Amino acid sequence: MFKRILRRLLLLFLISTAAVGIISEGVHLLQKDPTDRPPKTIELVIPVGTSSRVAAGEAISSLPEKMSFVVGDVLVVKNEDSVSHQLGPMWLPAGATGSLTLGEANKFSYECSFQPTKFLGLDVRKSTTWVTRLTALSVAVPATVAILFVYSILVWPLEPKSK
Repeated sequence: MFKRILRRLLLLFLISTAAVGIISEGVHLLQKDPTDRPPKTIELVIPVGTSSRVAAGEAISSLPEKMSFVVGDVLVVKNEDSVSHQLGPMWLPAGATGSLTLGEANKFSYECSFQPTKFLGLDVRKSTTWVTRLTALSVAVPATVAILFVYSILVWPLEPKSK
């Protein structure tokens, strides 16, 4: 009897791992976000004439008002304008380059001299990695096995072997 229970549990474990893995990866692919990637360096260039356009209240089309990042990304800001600019803790004299390492997940709103609104939003998220996805499987598979085991007993009862 113990061997049959063990065999059934093993079979249900294999079925559950396959089913949960397929469903989990399918959902991941359907809902994939641009931040589901490893950290990288992202360059932001402040073009020539930005300060005069910002003073006139014009938006600079090449500069986004909000940006999304992954924890560990490095934002490199290159100031090609003839005036100094500021982005949060970075002070960028004309022609200078500065970098900001984004080390924690959060929604930041930095003071920004090259935006008409005077603020730049940075959305920093944790990336979805293979470790995250395996963790999801390790939580979902045992619960699925337990549910399927109970239902399998109702459908195919474990009867003792006849003598």
